[in-house]
Amino acid sequence: MTTRRTFTKLLAAIPLVGILSTTAVAQDLRNITFVQPSPSAINSFPVFVAMGEGYFAEEGLSVTVEAINGSAAVLQALSAGQAEFGRPGPGPVLGARARGVDAVFIYNVAARSNFGVVVRADSDIQGPEGLRGMVIGTGTADGAEVGFARNVMFGSGMTEGTDYEFLTVGDGGPATVAFNSGAMAAYSASTADAAILNQRGMAVRDITPPEFARFFGNGIATMGDIIANEPELVEKFVRAFARGHAFALDDANRETVLAHLKEANPQEGEDPAFQSALFDAVRSKTIPVDMTNGLGYLPPEVWVEWQDSLVAGGDLAAPLDDLSAAYTNVFTAMANEALK
Repeated sequence: MTTRRTFTKLLAAIPLVGILSTTAVAQDLRNITFVQPSPSAINSFPVFVAMGEGYFAEEGLSVTVEAINGSAAVLQALSAGQAEFGRPGPGPVLGARARGVDAVFIYNVAARSNFGVVVRADSDIQGPEGLRGMVIGTGTADGAEVGFARNVMFGSGMTEGTDYEFLTVGDGGPATVAFNSGAMAAYSASTADAAILNQRGMAVRDITPPEFARFFGNGIATMGDIIANEPELVEKFVRAFARGHAFALDDANRETVLAHLKEANPQEGEDPAFQSALFDAVRSKTIPVDMTNGLGYLPPEVWVEWQDSLVAGGDLAAPLDDLSAAYTNVFTAMANEALK
């Protein structure tokens, strides 16, 4: 079991005033834990907006946020009962289910792919095919960015270990070092990772073919036993989360949202222009192409594509017996009805 690291900056910065109106109310709140695969508040912005606006408290919930390293660690925390909700990627969720872990996706946060394979802006490489025989860096060894990059490379007829290699380099500064040293020719980056590299002077360019935009990224997951035994808890969490998401999509609330995110992660707010640009980039990935089914909807046909690509790439030995058990749209439907 991966040891969890409490993200003290996030926890210490959560303003109790505005979340808890009275001591009596505080005593009635149920404490739950949400785990995210990186320390970024912007990447999980609906959570922190819902906290700052008091939406979780209105549902009778007090949310503690912890940051751990990657989707695999998020799923380990969920399966061990150390957290009720987390934000893993779809690939790791399907891999976990193949191993008997009853993790279930309940909200599609990154409705459009929030990953991309990037190269240095001055690189001669123009597409994935140019990475044959090269090394692709990743932030973690088993995070969602690995499965995404593997899908992209497989789409160009290449397989890991034969036509290219992965190298775990970390994110931010270590990724910059890996580019500068020549240790990697490309990097499988989240929207936030790419923005940080550019902000730090390492200009990068996305070479991901446009058809991979349909592969949605990280979302909210919980365990099947929580859904079965405490559906009201899941309904409350998703409803508050969706309210935070909708609030943040309204440009009239922009300054309030950025203030909540700065309180959650002061480091991300040190440069207001960068924080604003990064928020715009991340937020844009959470808006569904088709809003017919509202926020958070998980398209079944893309789950099929995710599974097919993982089987083809060797991440899954075979299709799951019941792919539909890996996700549910029940709670997002209720949340969107409440938003009307």
